[in-house]
Amino acid sequence: MLTQKDQKKIVSKLSNIYKSSLSKKDLYHLKDEIIHIINIFNKKNKKKKKDISEKTSLIISYGDSVYSSQKGSIKVFHSFFKKNLKSYFDSIHFLPFYPSSSDSGFAVKDHYKIENRLGNWSDIKKISKSNNIMADMVINHSSARGLWFKNFLKNKRPGKDYFLTVDSKFNVSKVVRPRDHKLLKKINIFKKTDYLWRTFSPDQIDLNFKNPSVLLRFVKIMIHLINNGVTIFRLDAIAYLWKESATSCINLKQTHEIIKLLRIINNILNIKTIIITETNLPEKENLSYFGNNDEANWIYNFSLPPLLIHGFLFENSAYLNKWSKNLPSTKYGNSYLNFIASHDGIGIRPTEGIFNKKILNKFIKRLKKNGSKFSFRKIQNKSKKIYEANITVINALKKSDYDQKGEFFLERYISAHAIMMSFEGIPAIYFNSLFGTSNDEAKFVITGNNRDVNRYKWNLDNISKKLINKKSKQYIIFNKLINLFAIRRKQKAFHPNALRYNINFGSKIFAFKRVSIDKKQTIICITNLSSTVQKIQFKKLYNGWKNIICPKIKIEKNTLSLEPFETIWLSDK
Repeated sequence: MLTQKDQKKIVSKLSNIYKSSLSKKDLYHLKDEIIHIINIFNKKNKKKKKDISEKTSLIISYGDSVYSSQKGSIKVFHSFFKKNLKSYFDSIHFLPFYPSSSDSGFAVKDHYKIENRLGNWSDIKKISKSNNIMADMVINHSSARGLWFKNFLKNKRPGKDYFLTVDSKFNVSKVVRPRDHKLLKKINIFKKTDYLWRTFSPDQIDLNFKNPSVLLRFVKIMIHLINNGVTIFRLDAIAYLWKESATSCINLKQTHEIIKLLRIINNILNIKTIIITETNLPEKENLSYFGNNDEANWIYNFSLPPLLIHGFLFENSAYLNKWSKNLPSTKYGNSYLNFIASHDGIGIRPTEGIFNKKILNKFIKRLKKNGSKFSFRKIQNKSKKIYEANITVINALKKSDYDQKGEFFLERYISAHAIMMSFEGIPAIYFNSLFGTSNDEAKFVITGNNRDVNRYKWNLDNISKKLINKKSKQYIIFNKLINLFAIRRKQKAFHPNALRYNINFGSKIFAFKRVSIDKKQTIICITNLSSTVQKIQFKKLYNGWKNIICPKIKIEKNTLSLEPFETIWLSDK
């Protein structure tokens, strides 16, 4: 049974969310429903802890990122994972595996089911016995072709009043958009004219969280997912959840309060779970989702990918150094999720307030030369602005103004991932990045969707052959990357909450120090961002320290030499 203290916490958050719309009686009824759900769950489950450590690392994959003729791609992935990846990753983020009508799974038709061609819940539960499973709660919107929306149009449950409609008086002039399509769609329903809200696409209709039944539904979905092996919840597009007239309709107070409520519920549950918010936004806004240590457990480190790639392309650490110096350390148990690639692309919005217009334009021009496409967002329903660059990391780093032939593309690629792995937080790598997968232009030609260039699906036989061919690009990249993951897992100084200190070795070098929580290990991470040899003068010689990536460290008279785009991890242990 819940304590009075826990019950008060739930009531407090519900009141903050619905104080202007729910009576005290209805508020307490909603509280009782939530408590009932929690009590039933806790009676059936014993307490389980989930601690993060230097061994915590995550792979991001679609259920069919690797496939075969065998029915059930999740089983195929699991087989591949056990053979090639289980020694390096303890956590798996499966991108939406639910029945969906579009957007590669993000137009969810039913959170309670798994797409037939991918498998079933028993497949997920089986994997969860030895790995942490992260799954999406696509919480902002739902498919226009799903049961909920069909019922919405019929005024039936479940779905009745689930979707957001506004009238012509609703002021959208300040709305912040992530896309450039028409936001509202006129709809004549139940003898009245309203407008459907569609933040992400015409096929993805925004849910109405002003209706408490929607909130309650997602609490039940969360419990359903936990019962099926999921313990890490990615709150997709959460920043856009709550809308009010004449506001930006992003990052609103009620959105933060809903996350706080979900965090409270998760803390009360016997099984320890993690909440991660997906907020592809400028730095300050993104950081706000930690709250006062009472919202997300993890947040995506969205500024890291564009800053890393920019640093390597322009052989300059200035922006990386300035940003990382100002990035606040996380509280113990909370963490940044560090990544370079995702199923979408490289976010441009997170560079706002970091890059000026001139630097940004130069960056975009270089990415375009390397094969990037671009997705746009509307500004105040008038002009367009680049939202993200749709390109694989291998393509993004292939050539630069300083290396127009791409002589050092492999060195740039590996070192970028080495920084991602050693930076404060938890490393997450996209499945395709493990093999240096290039832009899928063939798929783009078929679908016309820019984001599909980064959503290549590997045939199991094909990738298996590549991984035994020592001369293949895939073999070389895969083995270099997993070697780094293997090394990383053994270093206490790479605990997600181990302290990080910036070190300034000039504009061609990006460096920082990590110190283990128990202060027993220090690692100095140094990367040459340039295509020329760089020498670093130490004030004192680090006697006995070793490069744990490669023992062939060159120290002569207190001087460390780094080859073009070389990364070293200097450890005192």
